[in-house]
Amino acid sequence: MNKKEKFVITINRELGSGGRTVGEILAKSLEVPFYDKAVIKALTEKLHLTIDEIEKLKGKKDNWWTDFQRNVFPFYDSAKLQYYNVNDNTDPELITSAELFRTESKVLTEIAEKESCVIAGRSGFFVLRNHPNHLSILIQAPLENRIQRVMEKQGLERDKVVKDIKKVDKWRENYIKKYTGTSRYDTRNYDLVINMANLSEADAANIILEYIEKTNH
Repeated sequence: MNKKEKFVITINRELGSGGRTVGEILAKSLEVPFYDKAVIKALTEKLHLTIDEIEKLKGKKDNWWTDFQRNVFPFYDSAKLQYYNVNDNTDPELITSAELFRTESKVLTEIAEKESCVIAGRSGFFVLRNHPNHLSILIQAPLENRIQRVMEKQGLERDKVVKDIKKVDKWRENYIKKYTGTSRYDTRNYDLVINMANLSEADAANIILEYIEKTNH
């Protein structure tokens, strides 16, 4: 990856691995925006944007990208986000339509075309696989580490956390398989895979930065 040119870093991560925090630290170090699932959902759901509406916005305004960004952040407050959200009766994170997936893909593509950035979650690793300056990363952690992290973050009982992690893992894998035809665990989809065992989020971010420096060209 050449950080002197427009680039995009996508981070796929397991629930409880600390991958979202790694992405935030990395983006801050590189001085680029950080986008995650909440931002993409704000665009596609709260603002009810469709592919056609995105194209209309582009066609009507010379500064459409500024408006595009500005419209996201009134809905986005990372401090108020739940660490995760599991409902026993529904699948709020992953139940989606093919049209919504296409719209999300369009949003990710537009973001990557306009600016360097770090994108965490969703299917960015697949959608942006052909981007000319793309670094794809998978953040994993041993199950026990994930359990302890979620318990500490949410103050939940161990049994519930174990159940929810397994459920979210299944949801996310099914989502990726359904809409991309690949597995999120297939390491061939990534340039770099990091196991968070014995690593802090800052350690992982530094590993990525070192990798970027060594592969910078």
